Amino acid sequence: MQVFVAENSVVRKIWGKSDTVLFIFAGAAAEFALNKAVDWLYFTGKLPADPIGRLFSTVKYARKIIFAPLADANKAIDTMRHIHSAVESARGAAIPAWAYRDVLFMLIHYSIAAYELLEHPLSDAEKEEVFNVFYRVGLRMGLVELPANYKNWQPVRQAHLVENLERSKYTDDLFLQYKKHLGGIRYRILIEAQKLVVPHRVAVLLQFNRFSLLAPAVPIYKWSRSVGMDRLIKAIVLPAAYREQIAELDVVKD
Repeated sequence: MQVFVAENSVVRKIWGKSDTVLFIFAGAAAEFALNKAVDWLYFTGKLPADPIGRLFSTVKYARKIIFAPLADANKAIDTMRHIHSAVESARGAAIPAWAYRDVLFMLIHYSIAAYELLEHPLSDAEKEEVFNVFYRVGLRMGLVELPANYKNWQPVRQAHLVENLERSKYTDDLFLQYKKHLGGIRYRILIEAQKLVVPHRVAVLLQFNRFSLLAPAVPIYKWSRSVGMDRLIKAIVLPAAYREQIAELDVVKD
């Protein structure tokens, strides 16, 4: 049976652990709030109304692609494209091609950054593997002007960070929604987690200082996983309503 992502792929290791996935979306939540095309999510109203639920919806599609047979993965990608096409039709305008690329680029960057934070540095070959998976997703979605490999992607990614990000009223409102839905303490944890994985450009626009209060806790957390205490930590810091869904993200064992 053909699969979209090989069973021994590092991409499955990255997306098969809840803590790594949560850091991916913590970082993406920060960066996407700055994207010049974020008004598209305000057009549908789904993200500001339920940012955590939106996270799990996105995770659901990503996992359909990464852990599914090839035919099912392609079907999930086609469904994503159709959903976006319907939104474009409703608004009477096209989502900019660079905005689609930005989302793809975020998935590449934060997949690597989150795994390296919580596990170990990836080799050049493994980074290329991460890039290739999302490159194939982009091709299936019909995205244009995609760099062909990880090396070529890096300067394009840097250019996108400069050209396509700005702090706006949507940025500030989204962070207010994050705080509203998470509560003050968990919101603070989110901010400190974001500091650990976002690029410098994102940190500057959000006025983050470069020290995260979570930095000293990362080695302790990594140790806690070896003795099974990580579940207790997650139960304490994560919203109770989503603990079951978060636990379901753990499909790859150490």
